[in-house]
Amino acid sequence: MNDLSPGRAVLLVARREFLNKVRTKSFLIGTVVIVAVLAGYVLLQTVLFDQSNRSEVALSGQATVLAAPLRETAKAFGRDVVTMDVTDAAKAEQQVRDGQLDVLITGAPDALRVVVKDELNVELRNALDVLVRQQVLDAQFAEAGLDPEAVAQNIARAKVNVVALQPEDSQRGQRLAIGLVIAALLYYSLLVYGTMVAQGVVEEKSSRVVEILLATLRPWQLLMGKVLGLGAVGLVQLVLIGGIGLALSSSTGVVDLTSVAGSALATGLLWYLLGFFLYATIFAAAASLVSRQEELQSVVTPISMVIIIAFVVGINLMIQDPSGTTVTVLSMLPPFAPILMPGRMAMGVAPAWQVLVAIVLALAAIAAITWLGGKVYANAVLRTGSRVKLREAFRR
Repeated sequence: MNDLSPGRAVLLVARREFLNKVRTKSFLIGTVVIVAVLAGYVLLQTVLFDQSNRSEVALSGQATVLAAPLRETAKAFGRDVVTMDVTDAAKAEQQVRDGQLDVLITGAPDALRVVVKDELNVELRNALDVLVRQQVLDAQFAEAGLDPEAVAQNIARAKVNVVALQPEDSQRGQRLAIGLVIAALLYYSLLVYGTMVAQGVVEEKSSRVVEILLATLRPWQLLMGKVLGLGAVGLVQLVLIGGIGLALSSSTGVVDLTSVAGSALATGLLWYLLGFFLYATIFAAAASLVSRQEELQSVVTPISMVIIIAFVVGINLMIQDPSGTTVTVLSMLPPFAPILMPGRMAMGVAPAWQVLVAIVLALAAIAAITWLGGKVYANAVLRTGSRVKLREAFRR
């Protein structure tokens, strides 16, 4: 053994792992590709949202007086309407047939003719129905000698008083989307970088590099350094992807809750660290049982399946009922917490005590698994040849 302190030895290994990985073309290209796909997805969502929430309406003849009222009424129903006056109704009708216009409106205000290609949007139909009825009412009031504007004001003042015992969160949809994105990012990071730790262990073992390293380092120092170094690589990539995604979604208006998204990203980073230390040690210990890359899949598949099941089952439960008993309990258990808890926190349904319980259980699990995994790694990493059985790895 040399005179290196335990802490410095761990940091040297971590630095080596970190620099070796971030300098590779695969890391740089992979990060760029993920960011490009994310940017494309955000832009696509922006375009689709604009298209799905907007209608281009042409008005001809007497119907042109309804342009401003139609825009305002449609807006009240949650529909963005762009209006234009046309003089050639036949040409505009052909544009509707060709898909260049959504709607053509002609005729008198109280007897409109609405031309669409296949069907009329529900919000736009409701807005037109309101306008037509208002036109009929105004005509009836005028015949009766009443002021239509005064009558409209009196009607507007007549409202019911609604008392909501459990008010619905109007931002629930966006909170759910943010929670699902954070869960997906953590799922990807834990699975990819956990597997990367396992591949590194087998690579060093098969090439006999580990024997040289263990001539100057203790097994736990090598294991901890590898976990720290590759964990830092995953953290850097997660920060880059999450930060760029947050900036894009905020600037394009896909996400209005910028503060919620920012805090979700911050808590996601915390849970990434907890989840990575939880799983990476298991991946490394499992990988130390085999000597070839061809055998690696058999020992890491059970660990990967836990992460996959946590993601698939957890996401479905979160979509159905993020406050349900099942998802609440699972989100506090160490194997599921790193993926589920940050998502529930982003949705605002995880009380502080649940978060605290999940963190305490995760830290306890990390301590136990680090001790057990370190023992397996130390006893199996120098044993080459056939696969080492787990019970043998616990013996010296």
